[in-house]
Amino acid sequence: MTLALNWRKWLLYAGVAAVVAYCLAPFYWMLVSSLRRTSDIFENSLFPTHLSFENYLAVLDPSHAFTRALLNSIVVAGITTFLALILATFTAYAMARLEFRLKRLVLTVIIATSMFPVVSIVVPLLKMFVDFGWINTYQAMIVPSLSFTLPLAVWNLTAFFRQMPQELEQAAMVDGCTRGQAFRKIIIPLAAPGMFTTAIITFIAAWNEFLIALTMTNKPEMQTAPVAISKFSGASQFETPFGSQMAAGVLVTVPLVIMVLLFQRRIVAGLTAGAAK
Repeated sequence: MTLALNWRKWLLYAGVAAVVAYCLAPFYWMLVSSLRRTSDIFENSLFPTHLSFENYLAVLDPSHAFTRALLNSIVVAGITTFLALILATFTAYAMARLEFRLKRLVLTVIIATSMFPVVSIVVPLLKMFVDFGWINTYQAMIVPSLSFTLPLAVWNLTAFFRQMPQELEQAAMVDGCTRGQAFRKIIIPLAAPGMFTTAIITFIAAWNEFLIALTMTNKPEMQTAPVAISKFSGASQFETPFGSQMAAGVLVTVPLVIMVLLFQRRIVAGLTAGAAK
C-alpha cells in the first residue's frame, strides 16, 4: 500500500514537472536566444556559447523607440484594466443580486460578444475611427480592447459575487447601512481577491493585444510593444533580427512574470474564493 502511494506521489510530481517544463520551455529558449551573439543565433545549445547583451542594446537603441512603445502598452493596458474593472464590478453585482426575466440570456450575450474574431470587426472599427479622427490615439486602442476584456471581467465577477451570501448586505442594512453603503463597505473589501484576479487577467489580455494596435496606429511614437517588436528590421531587407526580437520579447514578458510572482497569493485567493461556503 505504501509503495503504491509513493508511486502515485512520484507520478504526480513527474506530471507537474512535465507541465511546468512544457510551459516554460519557450520562454527559456527565448531568453537563451536573446543572450547569443548575432552570429550564434542558430546554435542549438542549451546555454549561450558566448554570452552577449548586444541584442538588448540594439532593442534599447533610440532608433527603435522601444521604450516609448513599452510606455504606450502600459498606458493602454492600465486604462483598459481600470475601466473594465470599474464597469464590470457594478454590472456583475447587479447581475448577481437582481432578479429579472432573461437574466441568463443577458449573461450569455455578454460573454458571446467577446467571441467575435477581432479580424472580422477591425475593418469597420478602422472606418469608424477614421471618421472620428481617432487614428493614432490611445482611445482607438483602449475602446476596442475594452469591448473584449469587459465581458470576461463581468462573467468572472458575476460568478464571484454569486458565491457571496446575501446575508452580508442584509446584516449591514439592519445596522443602518443603505444598499450602496453595504456594497461599498462590506462587499467591495470582501470581493478584493476576485477583483484583483480579474484585473490581472484583463491587464495581460490588453498588454498582449496586437491586431487592433497594429491597425489603429501608423506612427512609431504611438505603437505598443507587440507592434514595435513585429516591425524590428535587420541590417538589410533580407535579414530578420531574431536576436533583437527575442530580447524585446523577454523585456515585454518579464514585467508580467514579476507581477504574477509578486501577487500570486492574491491571484490564488481570488481563483479559489467562493469554492466553499
